Amino acid sequence: MPRKSSDGRRTRRDYLAGTGALLGGGLLAGCSGTGDGTTSTTTEASTTGGTTTTEDAGHTVSMAPVGEVTFESVPESWLAFTGDYADMGVALGQADGLEAIGIPARYAAYYYEELPGVSVDTDDLTPLYQDGTGKEVFYSVDADVHVIDPNFMVNRLQWSQGDVAEVRENVAPFFGNTVFTQVYDWHDYRYYSLYEAFEKMAELFDERERYEAFSAYHDEVVADVKDRLPEETPDVALLYPAGIPPESFYPYLVGEGTQSEQWRNLEVGDALAQNDVTDAQAGGATLDYEALLDIDPDAIAVRIQGEITDAYFQENVVAHMEQHEVASELTAVQEGRVFYGGHTYQGPIIHLFHLEQAAQGLYPDVFGGEQLFDRQRVADIVTGEFDA
Repeated sequence: MPRKSSDGRRTRRDYLAGTGALLGGGLLAGCSGTGDGTTSTTTEASTTGGTTTTEDAGHTVSMAPVGEVTFESVPESWLAFTGDYADMGVALGQADGLEAIGIPARYAAYYYEELPGVSVDTDDLTPLYQDGTGKEVFYSVDADVHVIDPNFMVNRLQWSQGDVAEVRENVAPFFGNTVFTQVYDWHDYRYYSLYEAFEKMAELFDERERYEAFSAYHDEVVADVKDRLPEETPDVALLYPAGIPPESFYPYLVGEGTQSEQWRNLEVGDALAQNDVTDAQAGGATLDYEALLDIDPDAIAVRIQGEITDAYFQENVVAHMEQHEVASELTAVQEGRVFYGGHTYQGPIIHLFHLEQAAQGLYPDVFGGEQLFDRQRVADIVTGEFDA
């Protein structure tokens, strides 16, 4: 049942459309939603971008796999498990309402320091993962909405469907779709691209104008970068070190998830996929230097979570590989094409930074030392100082 305030009245965050139906083999489709991201209502209302708001029906949004969810008003406090959705919310001007994140170190909020007037202190966010993720933390945070795919809670965090239903009914609804990767076998429903998911977040927070401003500028930046790419682009291996300094790596394929948006923008080849390597997120084994030498990619991008300085990366990754008996034989090492590969989770802001870093790493003669996007223009969109 929806929660009530101490005087028995429904709280502002109570959502009106329960989500008790099951979506095929997955979880929790909306009782009146289609589950594919469309919005349906029989109430006369004005609709913009898939969001319906009326005095009677409240604020209705829809996204696979949860289907249609209706709130009494636009959510104000919120949490996300992954940094991609956190970044989307911040891009929409919702930083003040962000209360919690899965693992703060995996949320690259430090990039916001380059954006005037934009900031998120991850030390102020409640970690949802604390030797596991229990239901209690959701009760404690008491957010208006949980921006998390409920199937992620079950298949990656070992919740039961009953756990999801309990938190949904007693705290707040779930609204999200796992988009950073497309290798999970349990994700048998619609995927969203980075900007499709971002648009859903804009509907959730009723921030259509910010979304459209961001989308238009993103298209400008990407088009400019693509216009300057060389005719031949390299085959890249995306790797995550199993330890520092690295002796083996977890492999990540470029694939179709949002985690690789910058690599698709840069039109690189996937050296790992070409050699039938299985993505670590799908159970793929680690690769040592002998295995990498058999693949011998043109370039190597190494992901590391947390705020990584260039000095740290050079000392603990690049220098180690240059001095390693086997790693030093890799073409990428010999040609100086081992560079920082960013984070797994990126929304629209972090993506611009990752695109810039990746372009500079791959093509220093073309993009090296150049800012590929206007920090002030991005900050103006986030803070609302732009012309709609």
